[in-house]
Amino acid sequence: MNKDALNGLLESRRALIDPATLGLERPQRQGRRAAGLGVSQEQLDQIAGYAPGTYNRLVNGKITDPSFDLLRAYARPLSLTEQEWVAMCRFARSEDPTTHLHPRSGLEVPGMWADAVEGFRHMAYVTDQSYNLLAHNEPFADLFANRQPPPNMMEWMLLSEAARTTLTDWKTVWAPYVLPQLRGARAILPDDCVLAAIEQSVIADLECGPMYEERTTAQVHPDGQMRPLLHPLLGPGWANICAAEPLSSPNARLMIVMFYPGVGPSHVRRPHLHA
Repeated sequence: MNKDALNGLLESRRALIDPATLGLERPQRQGRRAAGLGVSQEQLDQIAGYAPGTYNRLVNGKITDPSFDLLRAYARPLSLTEQEWVAMCRFARSEDPTTHLHPRSGLEVPGMWADAVEGFRHMAYVTDQSYNLLAHNEPFADLFANRQPPPNMMEWMLLSEAARTTLTDWKTVWAPYVLPQLRGARAILPDDCVLAAIEQSVIADLECGPMYEERTTAQVHPDGQMRPLLHPLLGPGWANICAAEPLSSPNARLMIVMFYPGVGPSHVRRPHLHA
């Protein structure tokens, strides 16, 4: 635990929270416990549903192994951002949280990401946690009929007839590695109704269903993978896949697909970068 960093983060946020925004009256007493015009420690305990003095013990390092549930109970009324939530867990538990703080985190990303993907010369797109397509650039649109990308990339990769042609060797090279991504997403997002519906369609699919049940691979992302691709305009070639996550939107993802037409994998393989 980093007690000083945790105290600094939570106490600075507490001083900014007007009790009225939480349906409470401003504390009559001033000073440390009232954090100036902010919500009091006692009020935070009341909102979080913990015994009086719990918050004080937390920020003073007297709760040496606070649970994620306890941390979340205080993070929400303090209006922490996702980044602050990660910092809180690191300071309190020396590890990242297992789930995000806000319900819509992972379902939306800052609008600047639309501008960012337009700046790539390679195919690039952004999806939310459900693999719904949020933004893409023009080179990515070229991959699809009528230049209309599908609304959901996971559904397209696994269930679209077009994908089974575009994604060369779909049954042996693509599907066996995309299916574990779906399983991994379902494990961490069990309440995601979009992923649940895709999973049910996959199970019912004559080709995907048996492969999904095999559970022979456990790949949860395609970052660093090379796969064959049949581009409708550029012909056959190989794609290098880079995957990243917008840090403010857990489980959303940025995908960059670098396509090299008319070559084999040995021509596009790159050594690892290191200092």
